[in-house]
Amino acid sequence: MLYAVIMAGGSGTRLWPLSRKGLPKQALRLIGDRTMFQHAVDRLAPLFPPERIFVVTNAAMAEVLRPQTLELPAANFILEPSPRDSAPAAGLAAVTLLARDPDATMVILTADHYIVDTAQFRAALAAADEVAADGTIVTLGIRPSFPSTGFGYIRLGESQIIVNGFRVYRSAGFIEKPDLPTASRFLEEGRYTWNSGMFIWRADRLLAEFASQLPESHAALMRIGAAVGTPDANKVLAVEWPNVRKISIDYGVMEHAANVSVIPVDIGWSDIGSWAALLDVLPGDEHGNVLSDDVLALDSRGSYVRSESGRLVALVGMQDVVVVDTPDALLICPRKRAQDVRDVVNRLAADGKQRYL
Repeated sequence: MLYAVIMAGGSGTRLWPLSRKGLPKQALRLIGDRTMFQHAVDRLAPLFPPERIFVVTNAAMAEVLRPQTLELPAANFILEPSPRDSAPAAGLAAVTLLARDPDATMVILTADHYIVDTAQFRAALAAADEVAADGTIVTLGIRPSFPSTGFGYIRLGESQIIVNGFRVYRSAGFIEKPDLPTASRFLEEGRYTWNSGMFIWRADRLLAEFASQLPESHAALMRIGAAVGTPDANKVLAVEWPNVRKISIDYGVMEHAANVSVIPVDIGWSDIGSWAALLDVLPGDEHGNVLSDDVLALDSRGSYVRSESGRLVALVGMQDVVVVDTPDALLICPRKRAQDVRDVVNRLAADGKQRYL
C-alpha cells in the first residue's frame, strides 16, 4: 500500500520575519487562502485518502497543523522528540508505517513546496509506486528551467523503462549545488534534473539503506519500531531518538544508495525557500511587483512587498527589493540577497534576541 509522508518540522528561517518558531512557513498563507501545509495535503487527493497521509513534525507544530487539516486522523501525526534532520524523520516514519503495514511503500514529501500541475504530480507518484515495487528507490527529478545555483542536481543515466507515460532513468549520481558556469552546462547538456527531495521507496528498503550506511541509527530505529503501539512507545522513542544520527536524506542515504531511479517531471514545481521565490509563482502587476494590501508602489519594479503590520508601506523608485513589514520587525533587502535572510535569524539567535525568533 502506498502512503504519503509529509515532513513539516522545518523552521523556514529565510521567510523571516513572518515565519517564526511558533508559526513557521508551512503554517503560513503565502499562496492564496490556504497554508503551505494545506496545499501539501490538498494536492494528494484523490490518490491518497486521509488515512494514508502521515505527517512528521514536533508536538508544538502538530498543535498548529492539526486544526488546519481536520480530515487527517490525529494518530497520523508522527511526533519527533527533537529535530534531527530529514533522514531520521524518514526513518521514524518508516518504522511507524511498518508496524501498521509490513508492505508499506512511502512517498517522502515536504510541506513547503508549490506545485502547479497537481494531476501530473499524482500521476508521477503512481508511476513511481510501480517502479518502487521491486525495491528500487525512486526520486522525482524536476526538469530545470534555468541554471539554478540554489538546488542540487541529479545526473540521468541510461533510460530504463516507460511507466504510464513517464520515462524512468537510472540515477548517475547526486551533485551538490553548483556554481553558475556548472549549472549553465548542466542545463545545456540536458542530462540533469533538479533534486526535488521527493523520494518513493518501500519502507523496508529505506531501512535496509539505514542498516548499510547508518547502522547505529538503524539499530535505534528498530528498537523504536518494536515499541510502536505499545504502552512504552513514547518512553522508548525518547531514549532512542538521540541515538539516531542527525543527517539529511541526501547525505545519509541517497548519495551512496544502491538501485536508484529518476523520473523527470515538469509539474510547475517551486521550492518556496525565500521571499524572492514567491515572485516566481505569484501573479504580479504590470511592473512585475507582487504586493499585498496596504502597499503602494510608485515607479517600482520586480519587488515583493508585504504588509502584515496594519501600516501602509509605500515604495518610490525601487527595483528588485523585498520588503516584509510585521508588527515587531521590518525586513528590507535586495531581491538577489533573499537567501541571506537566514543570516539575520542566526545573528538574532547569537545575540540572544529570542523575542524576534
